[in-house]
Amino acid sequence: MSKPLVIVESPTKVRTIKKYLGNDYNVAATVGHIKDLPSKDLGIDIENDFSPHYRTIPGKSKVLSQLKSAAGDTADIYLAPDPDREGEAIAWHTADVLKKKGRRFHRVLFHELTKNAILEAMQKAQDLDRDKYEAQQARRILDRLVGYQISPLLWRKVKGGLSAGRVQSVAVRIICDRERAIQAFTPVEYWSITANLKGNQPPPFSAKLARKNGKKIEIPDEATASAIVKDLEAAGFVLDKIVKRTTRRNPLPPFITSKLQQESIRKLRFSAKKTMMVAQQLYEGIDLGPGEPVGLITYMRTDSTRIADEAAQEALALIQERFGKDYAIAKPRVFKNKNKAQDAHEAIRPTSVYHTPEKVKPHLSKDQLALYTMIWQRFMASQMAQALIDQKTLSIAAAEYTLTASGSSVKFPGFLAVYQSADDEAESNKKSQPLPELDEKSVLDLLSIDPKQHFTQPPPRFSEASLVKELEENGIGRPSTYAAILSTIRDKGYVELLKGYFRPTELGFIVNDLLIANFPDILDVEFTARLESDLDRVEQADVEALTILKHFYGPFSKKLEEAAEGMLSVKGVGMPTELTCPLCKKNPLRIKMGKNGHFLACSGYPECTYSSDYERDEKGAISPVAPVQSEATDKTCDKCGKPMVIKRGRYGDFLACSGYPECKHTQSLNSGPNAKPIGMACPEAGCDGEIVEKRSKRGKVFYGCNRYPDCSFASWDRPIAKACPACGNAYMVEKTTKREGTVWVCPNRECRHRMPPDTE
Repeated sequence: MSKPLVIVESPTKVRTIKKYLGNDYNVAATVGHIKDLPSKDLGIDIENDFSPHYRTIPGKSKVLSQLKSAAGDTADIYLAPDPDREGEAIAWHTADVLKKKGRRFHRVLFHELTKNAILEAMQKAQDLDRDKYEAQQARRILDRLVGYQISPLLWRKVKGGLSAGRVQSVAVRIICDRERAIQAFTPVEYWSITANLKGNQPPPFSAKLARKNGKKIEIPDEATASAIVKDLEAAGFVLDKIVKRTTRRNPLPPFITSKLQQESIRKLRFSAKKTMMVAQQLYEGIDLGPGEPVGLITYMRTDSTRIADEAAQEALALIQERFGKDYAIAKPRVFKNKNKAQDAHEAIRPTSVYHTPEKVKPHLSKDQLALYTMIWQRFMASQMAQALIDQKTLSIAAAEYTLTASGSSVKFPGFLAVYQSADDEAESNKKSQPLPELDEKSVLDLLSIDPKQHFTQPPPRFSEASLVKELEENGIGRPSTYAAILSTIRDKGYVELLKGYFRPTELGFIVNDLLIANFPDILDVEFTARLESDLDRVEQADVEALTILKHFYGPFSKKLEEAAEGMLSVKGVGMPTELTCPLCKKNPLRIKMGKNGHFLACSGYPECTYSSDYERDEKGAISPVAPVQSEATDKTCDKCGKPMVIKRGRYGDFLACSGYPECKHTQSLNSGPNAKPIGMACPEAGCDGEIVEKRSKRGKVFYGCNRYPDCSFASWDRPIAKACPACGNAYMVEKTTKREGTVWVCPNRECRHRMPPDTE
């Protein structure tokens, strides 16, 4: 009889678990999901209660053979994929593949990869959780129904290669709505007045005008400000009232997934995707010595702020040791959860606070250390004493006007001695002016008056951090999906990230408007949030998955039928604008979509053939762009032999035959102002070019040689300047999946070797 088999998701966990379980068990990995819906068709039998048709994922046959071989004739298999819905689905599919008469399957939940946690989890093995699996499967079916049935409509009506998603499209809508709010915003002028004052004790200080005759004052223009300045210059200033108080500030709870992403974006400048990749490495195990792999943090996909009592007690002990009794609290601080659906998990915390950042520093990469330090500090701070902040406010009377001056100082740092959030840091960077020690009714001297003009500001564009916060607060998606959502909407060309902020592309606006017009529920924030809540209810066994699917699909299928006929064709009719054709002077211009992107065209075609590129101003108004004169080159057309000229298209410059319209041959330049070098030489033998990041005509990022067309190297995945250790191929490529995170893969089809990124 073979040894019992433990099956995990990631190969990097195998060594950690083997170390603690010893020779009594075999350990193998699924390397992520092993089954999924087919990629080429819907894969769901709608008429048969939405029955999914799973297939072995291409390339996973070898993994399945290895799992079957490792299982041998063992009677007990311990399924230990990650402790979430996706992990539960992997466990169910693995059990289905390995089922055998007399064989028993046990579900094991490793919330942290330490010796005690692993051994305890093995002792507490349980049955597979059907409710959690049903919730994951229902989400997968919903996403497939939306994506695979709306996307073909976009191909027909807009252009090929586009996609819609149940959650990603709502994220694009949020960004588009914010951009239109910015475009519609009209700045309003207002003024502020600051008086610089001096009492009989230093230092001088400044006070802002706040009220007139006890009411909040508004200063709309310069004339009003000038009149007030004259009044103040003629007035006497008296310190009317002093208010002193000490406020208590509580620490924030330990990280949940969304808050970890937001904080690392703001403090560490990591993307959400990078945050999850590095956190996965810390969870799966780091070598702290020869043969000493240790999981440094608990599972990083969680909505719960709950922490184990023994972990809190350990933190309290270290706080006493390091900071003394004033910084410790009498008993562990407990934080209330908003959502109980994922309460089986703890918050993200260090597996042991005695793995201090300085102790593990020699074994971590720079990025790993930065993220681990933040997690460690936030958890420690959560169990420390409150901070005490002294605040003082001076109220100053000047004729009928009231001015105020405020200052604050830290009386006792408490948890701030260990950790300050990004908001705390921003607050502390604001210079809090020192205020003098004065008595009430003191007479003050006026040094100067400073009137300033201001304008109200439009709502800000979303950064990665604020978009994650917006999705979380509106119940859109789940923390484990945020990184993928942010990557997808950029990769599809619907939004771009400029100077750290999301802005919709023209394609994003076009697709968003079409989807809102034809699928208002799918693009509705509240509807999507309710659906997320329903999936949580499936996991909690409060509702059947089939009920949710039927309730969704009835109205959705009707909208599909209507959209098939009624959705506006941007390829054909085009989207209306308020512009009149400058050529025929009578027909309206419409936005249309061609092979090189979107453009303006006269609705009177073919009688009027006017067309033009266009741009939008800061208010969203459309205006045609004058055509750029063609630039001659020394290249000749491969098809007719005539000279090629450089022209400008939607995605940059390209080569076009000068014999147009008789010859319509074009060539991409694959270089130019939009090409971004990635710091890697072209791996093609004999080529001295470099690899650059580009966008295809469909807006998708790809990588190619800057010497194209002389060199034809191209890759959809980011090339890595490292030879494959298995077959010696000149380079590897970087791939990111939800289950594996980021891995390096050999592009040689005969090899396909996979490995964790080389952090050095």
